[in-house]
Amino acid sequence: MTFNLFLDESCHFEKDNSSVMCIGYIKVPEASYQKLYECIRNLKLEHKSTFELKWNKFSSSRLPFYKALVDLFFDNPLEFRCILVKYKDRLSHEEFNGGSHENFYYKMTYFLLKPNNLGSDYKVFLDVINTRGKDRLNKIQEIFKHLHNGESPFVSFQHLHTENLFFQLTDLFVGAITYKSRVVAGDFNAPHPAKMEFVKYLEERSGYLLEEGTEPWETKFNIFDHQPNMNKNVGQ
Repeated sequence: MTFNLFLDESCHFEKDNSSVMCIGYIKVPEASYQKLYECIRNLKLEHKSTFELKWNKFSSSRLPFYKALVDLFFDNPLEFRCILVKYKDRLSHEEFNGGSHENFYYKMTYFLLKPNNLGSDYKVFLDVINTRGKDRLNKIQEIFKHLHNGESPFVSFQHLHTENLFFQLTDLFVGAITYKSRVVAGDFNAPHPAKMEFVKYLEERSGYLLEEGTEPWETKFNIFDHQPNMNKNVGQ
């Protein structure tokens, strides 16, 4: 069986005034891709939404649409997984990542993708505007080929434009998780009411608080909570 993984990230720059970062993907069975894509497109038409589903374009007036997207996700054979990195200021890239935030990004991508079962093929898609995208794609593909002795289940890594609706759904989920975590961390003085209502709805449907990790064996909606050691600067 073949799956398409649409990967996106939030607050992933080393110095962006955010205490957290998140990288995640929506996993789509390739055989159901077109049908599910049309379901999202039809929801957009039904709710008269002409804008991108990006978290930084969140609109209170489109809250019913966002909730309908959450229902669509949980009622169909889609999966979500992310790594939530808290306390970015504790990361010691010099000691653990060869002095490079970029190397930390590779590590997070590796641990994000690794739990996918062998026996299936995976096509990984990244945002075309992803910083240093081509270099990252080549490096990540090289890592998995080496790990699997040239027979990686991740058969391709390629770029797509963010107009793809599965990218946008990933962005919405990753954005919500990052936002809730930043609210809990005290990054915002006055959280946005509509955003918090959407966060609460996603928590109700998933059964998990977004700022906390899920059970490790959770497959439908999985959050891996990565926290650097508070007693010393660490990179992993």
